[in-house]
Amino acid sequence: MYVGTLSFDLLLGDIHSLKEKRSVVRPIVAELMRKYAVSAAETGNQDLHRRAEIGLALVSGETGHLTDVLDRCERLVAARPEVELLSVRRRLHGDED
Repeated sequence: MYVGTLSFDLLLGDIHSLKEKRSVVRPIVAELMRKYAVSAAETGNQDLHRRAEIGLALVSGETGHLTDVLDRCERLVAARPEVELLSVRRRLHGDED
């Protein structure tokens, strides 16, 4: 069994309130969950208007499948025009960890 995680550090566009921030972040999280069957949530910077951290996790029996899905998730977030992807942290955990 393998577990893969991604943590996205995002800079949001012209956002002036936490309500506007939620209207940008929630659809991204929902699309990740719907398209790729991952667990995803806003995991940090909840009190900042223009910054967001989204974390996701996926469990798989094969590292190849895990890497493929994580790559697709990263491309989806990077392609969103309303956010700038500042950094991505990827971790893979195996049975020996």
